[in-house]
Amino acid sequence: QVQVVESGGGLVQPGGSLRLSCAASGSISSILSMGWYRQAPGQERELVAAITSGGTTNFADSVKGRFTISRDNAKNTVYLQMNSLKPEDTAVYYCNIVGVGRFSFTRFESWGQGTQVTVSS
Repeated sequence: QVQVVESGGGLVQPGGSLRLSCAASGSISSILSMGWYRQAPGQERELVAAITSGGTTNFADSVKGRFTISRDNAKNTVYLQMNSLKPEDTAVYYCNIVGVGRFSFTRFESWGQGTQVTVSS
């Protein structure tokens, strides 16, 4: 079983910054990709940013140039640095982990519980 724990959400003014963290633990053989999704009220969940084990990144067009994603492979942790935040960035942010199980050696996908990010003056 894999546990995914997020932290770092909160309330910030437009133009401000926040840093989200997500740590994965449990029966993990390897992590293939780590990413962040978000879901605003009444909208579908969308990809914000993702990073593979090799360091390849992918960003939603709406956050390019403002958000960065990084990971610490030794700690199975991924970070999302969000700068120049806008009110439209307000959403619940979910961490997504795709990897291979330690004992099953099968692919798994796990989600965090979500952390609220609110951008408002």
